[in-house]
Amino acid sequence: MTDNLYMQRCIELAAMGMGSVSPNPMVGCVIVNNGKIIGEGYHVKFGEAHAEVNAINSVWNAYGDQAPELLAKATVYVSLEPCAHFGKTPPCADLLIRHKVRKVVIGNRDPFDGVNGKGIGKLENAGIEVVSGILEQQCYQLNRRFFTRITRQRPYIILKWAETADGYFAPKDKLQQWISGPLAKKLVHKWRTEEDAVLVGKQTALADNPKLNAREWKGKNPIRLLTDRKLEVSTGSNLYNNQVKTVIFNEIKTAVEGNIHFIQMEDMQYYLPQKIAFQLYLMDIASVIIEGGANILNQFISAGLWDEARVFTAAHTWNDGLAAPKIQGHRIEDLDLGNDKLTVYQNNHS
Repeated sequence: MTDNLYMQRCIELAAMGMGSVSPNPMVGCVIVNNGKIIGEGYHVKFGEAHAEVNAINSVWNAYGDQAPELLAKATVYVSLEPCAHFGKTPPCADLLIRHKVRKVVIGNRDPFDGVNGKGIGKLENAGIEVVSGILEQQCYQLNRRFFTRITRQRPYIILKWAETADGYFAPKDKLQQWISGPLAKKLVHKWRTEEDAVLVGKQTALADNPKLNAREWKGKNPIRLLTDRKLEVSTGSNLYNNQVKTVIFNEIKTAVEGNIHFIQMEDMQYYLPQKIAFQLYLMDIASVIIEGGANILNQFISAGLWDEARVFTAAHTWNDGLAAPKIQGHRIEDLDLGNDKLTVYQNNHS
């Protein structure tokens, strides 16, 4: 039980890196000596120090000259296997060996080929006791985007839409009409800060002129993605402003114009979800929210190419309109948000 408590703390720390470390995993580290936490750290920002480095530095900052003696008798808890390779930072396994820690307790093994088991092997070869698989499922859930990217060679894909109580997604005249309320909107903006990118199709861009930013929540704006085969969306629309990088998948040109990146694709009417997923993988985009319209959502559903669906259902009815997508998956959450209800589904493959 004690291992579980310390690992739970690692998960809490790791989650503080949400939105800042992608495509790297979120990692938390807790250092315990004689039943007392003497250091903590987490991976704060992509390209910067890993969790283990920050945790060990916190021990030095707190205990100064006593740090080597304390670390040599310490157990290090870390939510993901310490890295064994030189990336943007030196291997964390080597760091723990250098400080002669007594024991290392790990949540998940790292699926990345450069690490998978190699960090554990290095530690064990140095005479350090290693225990792994503590709160494994919770650690996996935290880093499901990272695990999907490494094991499936594509980003973690979240579908999101709102529908009326009688199952309508948009009015037939294609004009913008809000379905969900202000709480739902705020939550969507929070989600945008947590993911790398947000995608809409041409019809949504024309009808709603969306900004696709996170103006109602503190955090970074996601990369904006637009599918627009014939480049019919006006360059005067909000998606063409210079606020954040925007990628436009089209059949006409590949070019970079300021913050707008045009990526040409052939035959976008065929296998579009697969093409987009692969392109995003090549761009190191580890997660994407697909926010509409119904056409692009249905294409990803038909392809089975999604991991989570977040569906808002309003209390009111329209009696007519465009039908909302239909999803089949494992229902994992129901939440009331004012007059709206949020249902979260997980794809059965996940």
